[in-house]
Amino acid sequence: MQSVSEQRRILEHEPGDLTCIVEAGITLSALRAALAEHGQRFSLDPPGDPTLGECLLDDLAGPLCHRFGTMRDLVIGVTVVLPDGTRANSGGKVVKNVAGYDLGKIFCGSEGRLGLIARVALRLHPRPEAERTLAVPVNWASDAQAKARAILRAPLAPSAVDLVWPGRLAVLFEAGRRAVDEQFAAARELVGGAEDSGSIWEAAADRQGQARGRLLFPPGELAANLARLEEAVVRISAGVAYVPQPVADRRDPVEVALAERVRAQFDPQGVLV
Repeated sequence: MQSVSEQRRILEHEPGDLTCIVEAGITLSALRAALAEHGQRFSLDPPGDPTLGECLLDDLAGPLCHRFGTMRDLVIGVTVVLPDGTRANSGGKVVKNVAGYDLGKIFCGSEGRLGLIARVALRLHPRPEAERTLAVPVNWASDAQAKARAILRAPLAPSAVDLVWPGRLAVLFEAGRRAVDEQFAAARELVGGAEDSGSIWEAAADRQGQARGRLLFPPGELAANLARLEEAVVRISAGVAYVPQPVADRRDPVEVALAERVRAQFDPQGVLV
């Protein structure tokens, strides 16, 4: 019998509904390749090539979460394996569903403490016709906050807004070619900068992949937090900075207590801890 990690198939794909169901062992690269043939994609882009199960259990995300959200937003159904071997299903095959408890959100970021992921049903998006990246130099923390705020408050629809600190603000536009060109020009007129070939996203992915800590902060306090960071990849709208040093658990104590109650219910013997 195959282990969960060895199950790597695409079980269902409904191009017209922009949904698919996959086994948790499939990697992002394999899923991307299969969906590309239909002009679609799964809009999650963490560094490396994790499996979909790892993406959910570790709550992985990349720059595209600015527009498309994280795994919590992109998973519409899940099949999990509990510590006693019970398989539980939640959600459904379509984006609008209210079938059962939302186990996907409970398991997101659980790091395997509650059980394993067997299958996930995913929300997909069309692949964009064109994309362009604007890289904007930022010289100090207040400059970074002012330029990021200008982008976020403008009538623009970027797919990603990241700060590779120190040095550059990266803004990604994706859509039809004409719309991308118009938004890129408007953003450059607003904050300056120049087009980047995509190397800035490679640099951001490399730093995020090597980060040892994740610092959470209110998005409105970007400058204050940058002032005490020597290096980071900052997901501005999410209020997350990936930093090279470990960071203490800063979750809300109420959330931690709730997570422990759920863990005790699902795994009273501590099999998965």
